[in-house]
Amino acid sequence: MSPFVQTVKPGYFGQGSVEVAPPANANEGPTRRLAIACEALVTQPSEGVETVFDVLQYAARTHGSSRAVGWRDVVRTHEEQKEVKKVVDGKVVTETKTWKYFELSDYKYISFVEFERMVADLAHALLDLGFESNHIFNIYAQTSVNWQLIAHACSSISTAIATAYDTLGESGLAHSLNEPECIGLFTNADLLKTVSNVLPNTPTVRYVIYDGSPSPDLLSFLRTAHPSIRILSIAQLLTRGKSLSPSSTLLASRRPTKSTLACIMYTSGSTGAPKGVCLTHCNLVASVGSVALVFGHHLPRGSTYLAYLPLAHVLEYIVELCALYTGVTSGYARAKTLTDASVRNCQGDLTALRPNIMFGVPAVWETIKKGIVGKVKQGGWAKQKAFEAAMALKRAGAGATGGQLLFTMNGGAAISRDTQEFLSLAVVPMMQGYGMTESCGMCTLLPPELPVFGPVGLPVPSIEIKLIDIASAGYTSKDTPQRGEVCIRGPSVTKGYFKRPDLNNDETIFTKDGWLRTGDVGQWNEDGTLSIIDRIKNLVKLQNGEYIALERLESVYKSCHLVSNLCVHASASAAQPIAIIIPHEVNLRHALFQSGPQSGESTSFTLADVCEDHAVRMLILRECNIVGRKAGFRACELLGAVVLTPDEWTPESGLVTPAMKIQRATIGKVFAREIKDAYEG
Repeated sequence: MSPFVQTVKPGYFGQGSVEVAPPANANEGPTRRLAIACEALVTQPSEGVETVFDVLQYAARTHGSSRAVGWRDVVRTHEEQKEVKKVVDGKVVTETKTWKYFELSDYKYISFVEFERMVADLAHALLDLGFESNHIFNIYAQTSVNWQLIAHACSSISTAIATAYDTLGESGLAHSLNEPECIGLFTNADLLKTVSNVLPNTPTVRYVIYDGSPSPDLLSFLRTAHPSIRILSIAQLLTRGKSLSPSSTLLASRRPTKSTLACIMYTSGSTGAPKGVCLTHCNLVASVGSVALVFGHHLPRGSTYLAYLPLAHVLEYIVELCALYTGVTSGYARAKTLTDASVRNCQGDLTALRPNIMFGVPAVWETIKKGIVGKVKQGGWAKQKAFEAAMALKRAGAGATGGQLLFTMNGGAAISRDTQEFLSLAVVPMMQGYGMTESCGMCTLLPPELPVFGPVGLPVPSIEIKLIDIASAGYTSKDTPQRGEVCIRGPSVTKGYFKRPDLNNDETIFTKDGWLRTGDVGQWNEDGTLSIIDRIKNLVKLQNGEYIALERLESVYKSCHLVSNLCVHASASAAQPIAIIIPHEVNLRHALFQSGPQSGESTSFTLADVCEDHAVRMLILRECNIVGRKAGFRACELLGAVVLTPDEWTPESGLVTPAMKIQRATIGKVFAREIKDAYEG
């Protein structure tokens, strides 16, 4: 991979990671750190930068009139009607659905100095409204410039923010407002109805600030229904701040310190109610320092980052903070308008922005990979052979990223080695990262200097790592290579959860000597990198006594070209796991068409139809197990059967979290009958 990245420094990381302390107990391995930070863990990116507010000040001072952030306005909304077939009570029903497409403006930009000035205006307005340093303000909105302006305004006056995914339903939003007793929230116009429904049950909320253009009727209803709550647009707040006489003394008295709580970042809640992770300014700035040391020389000032992942997720939050510090322009986009096909009368965000850096979660990369594979296969035998021989994306005519990418980064969950290698060779080098909300999103990073596929990288310089034995599953620090539960410690690691003494005093989570037990199973590799094998809670012992790792299996099977999404299920009484799968419709149609006339008139079937077809199930099962065998799976890790479903899993259905992680227990309940039939079959 490294030859593609012109900013690599050969040998920069030395031995990768090194042992800095011997095992403290017989059931654990030595402590390891990044080799170039083995003497002391990183606490900040540079002298004088100790808080998030300092990052903002440094960015304005250093990068000045350069472009800080860019966005596109919605010029017009286009509605198109399409007929969709689905099966209801065993019968094929045709429904007419309305699809929305956006027509967008060109990108508009403001400089680092302008960004800082707008933050100061908003901070003045918030002080004038009565925001105190012990208040907490919730951000329930889509990723945007305004999200960041509000967050930095709160940060600059020591008012902590709490985050809520914009896909949260009413109960989830109420929880993120009530547990921290939020004084108010920032939201989007199209989320105001949800907010209005929640407000009667959130007694501490006194302010609602919104962006966008809600209807006058909705605003009138909100003000009538909630007379004790002040409802303001962000434009009104900016105007209010500009009209106030600047008070440097008042602002200075409210500046945060390293230990000030900056953010209560709610996890996506894959098990139980979301937990609020308390992140201080010290935690966040240490993470920025880590990225600056590992990736700083790969982030040339003036390069462009595509910002579209949810800012309520710690990965996007930290990456954008790092972009601010390093002088990288954040160009805001929407998941629904990334490609040219998803907009009307304009280019998609990827083509319009032509980013140099792009982060994504496995679902994004798997979609891109399968789209490329599908286009190549549709191009005929000659193009397939040319692609297979040279992995030349442009020759296959499937380019869609704007053509300026330097590298991409996968985070949020494990991605298969096959998909990482495919995209690195066909599109652009893909780096890996591993982290969690509790570590400000980053425990390890794989930089371009280490062109390997599979491992999640080296320890970030603000964290040290050790592995604790999981004897029951056969993972120990005495293994070759060493394996065990990943434990982390350092300045970028949280000290605890908001209002959760039950968790904070639990030594199976936070040890007395300061380690956080992640629940992830790791393995040290010869080059000093770490691989994540699975999560402890997802290790299942089969009837033959062998353990299998569900998340690891999912990351590999998800790379099958006929799979859109899946959940691997395993029973202790079974010899093999099964999978509940949403097929990739386009690739499945092509596969059935190529399999011959006996597959039927492949263009006329509905996805619901073929999900009931035994031959189709066998086809997808076979293709998945081909991928599994290629990955070196044991016989007990291959799938024994598959259950097919045509319906997409969404946060609204409860089958995935707002961060798009599968809800394993819920899926198991929803498909209980099909799972039982699959095992019996």
